[in-house]
Amino acid sequence: MQKELQLRVLPEIAGQPEQLRNFISGQEGIPESEIRHIEIIKRSIDARQKQVIINLKVKVFVNEDFVEEPITLPDYPDVSSAEEVIIVGAGPAGLFAALRLIELGKKPVILERGKDVRARIKDLKGINVDHIVNEDSNYCFGEGGAGTYSDGKLYTRSKKRGDVNRILKLLVGFGAVRNILVEAHPHIGTNKLPGIIAKIRECIKAQGGEIHFNTRVTDFLISGDAIKGVRSKDGEAFKADNIILATGHSARDIFELLHQKNIEIELKPLAIGVRVEHSQQLIDQIQYSCEDRGEFLPPSPYSIVKQVGGRGVYSFCMCPGGVVAPCATSPGEIVTNGWSSSRRARSTANSGIVVELREGDFKPFAKHGSLAAMEFQKAIEQKAWAAGGQTQTAPAQRLIDFVEGKVSNDLPDTSYAPGITSVDLKEVLPDFIHQALKNGFKAFDTSMKGYLTNEAVVHAPETRTSSPVRIPRDRKTLEHIRIKGLFPCGEGAGYAGGIISAAIDGEKVANAVLTRN
Repeated sequence: MQKELQLRVLPEIAGQPEQLRNFISGQEGIPESEIRHIEIIKRSIDARQKQVIINLKVKVFVNEDFVEEPITLPDYPDVSSAEEVIIVGAGPAGLFAALRLIELGKKPVILERGKDVRARIKDLKGINVDHIVNEDSNYCFGEGGAGTYSDGKLYTRSKKRGDVNRILKLLVGFGAVRNILVEAHPHIGTNKLPGIIAKIRECIKAQGGEIHFNTRVTDFLISGDAIKGVRSKDGEAFKADNIILATGHSARDIFELLHQKNIEIELKPLAIGVRVEHSQQLIDQIQYSCEDRGEFLPPSPYSIVKQVGGRGVYSFCMCPGGVVAPCATSPGEIVTNGWSSSRRARSTANSGIVVELREGDFKPFAKHGSLAAMEFQKAIEQKAWAAGGQTQTAPAQRLIDFVEGKVSNDLPDTSYAPGITSVDLKEVLPDFIHQALKNGFKAFDTSMKGYLTNEAVVHAPETRTSSPVRIPRDRKTLEHIRIKGLFPCGEGAGYAGGIISAAIDGEKVANAVLTRN
């Protein structure tokens, strides 16, 4: 017999199989000897009260053996001779579009401006150690996209967009731990995700798909109202009647190319701010209401939203036990982001703290039309680069100093590898963002007592929260509203906000390509 239960238990019960067995036996009146197996289906943490509780959904096998359901990949056909579909970009949208196309009997041809997932590591070292930005290979560009080396969080609120569980199971099929099917906020980690990405690539190639690295698209081949192919930086033409554009939120050259060729794009407001780093121990103490979280609770995340002067100020891409990373995609700019390994074992926690922007905020850049938000982004990043000493050294301030408008006399150690320098961040951020952040941090401290501390470091800026444009597409066909055969896709096109939602959108667009044919 199988019995499904919803439980609320202490962390030490949830974290020890024998304790959990004993708890269920006592609660349900089932002799322990009859409980053959307890399968955890879902797990989440409730830290709203002083006593932290673990919510569990479990299936109890009573006098019945448990057989683990195998998770297998689809039976992908050989598509080496099938009709080709070009995919621009090998991030999650592009890779999952490719896998779905293979399922549907089409041959994906992926054009990726950057390097394969392993070769990217040298260029990440280049920006961290030598302050050298490779425009085609960095934290944002290269096989796997931005999420590969900037955290690998899999949580999404976009459940209405598609089947989240299908994407998670595919990731497990390619080597992710099954735990991502259980946790309320699943996370793979930057140390694990590259191997999974490499297996996806091997599968695509084994089934007859193609992947071309170091192939930056610089032109679209348009005939009338239809796209017929693309041209790469070295002049090679790749021709197909269906092109999936999955370039990610930092592909400014692609946005500029669309603008130059009068292919409609729209300004899309985003959020901009800073990245704040605290000690993980402090965040644990605040969130778990205890001095020491113990062995049965993970490093605590936080999520906070406040309304300040009619604007949202909120945490973004919070990384427990993580690192602040340099994510510039061109020389002459500073961009910060964050990541965590699978164990989230670092002593620091960081999060983007960003301010909601509106279309009217970009009026000073109105001459750039639909690229105004992008130019707004760029101007802040370039100011940060100048303030930081024209290297990847980030301008920074202690948190209370930031709120009180003081230049920090010194700065504590930080996980940001290129280094930080003391700057009044009012020099970097537009005044209305600066003021909203100052008031936001004060408001945060009312909900998270102890958050406002001068031991925390504010790094600037956090600008790449989402795409600064949307590439409009037909709601039914998912093609561009004017250019037939061009399928804008994923985060860069304005239709996703993370690994899972981008992967879902990639699959949706692949299905749309099949429908068109």
